[in-house]
Amino acid sequence: MPETPFAPARIRSLPSWLLGRAAARGHRLVAEALAREGMRMMHHAVLSAVAELGPVSQAELGRSLGIDPKDMVGIVGDLEGEGLVTRSPDPRDRRKNAIAISEEGERRLARTRRLGDEANDELTAGLSAAEREQLVALLRRVAEPGEPCREE
Repeated sequence: MPETPFAPARIRSLPSWLLGRAAARGHRLVAEALAREGMRMMHHAVLSAVAELGPVSQAELGRSLGIDPKDMVGIVGDLEGEGLVTRSPDPRDRRKNAIAISEEGERRLARTRRLGDEANDELTAGLSAAEREQLVALLRRVAEPGEPCREE
């Protein structure tokens, strides 16, 4: 099966089709890069969120990322099993556990971030630095209509 399926010329000129193809290629590149470190994309997203949010309840983590609670249990369990996160009683509510990133999680996250950056560099290799910045800004406006423009 070809990497890009046939589509009529009219379809190939639509932003929605092009965005879908670019997203599929980006997803594949990042997934392959993370796999070299033994990480799946959803696990990487959760580990990144734990690092950014600090100790966080599993429920809040799931809500923040839009992950079903049943799926979140498995993902956090996988990360904990690999020693990448820890669970401890939440100081704000002892009935809940707070998820925190471990030292090994910080090291793995640094490696997977580098791999993800390399995959994104490959995805946008045909663009100049200015074009890449412009692409990201335009995609943000398309993905988040009505949101105020922001620089990150």
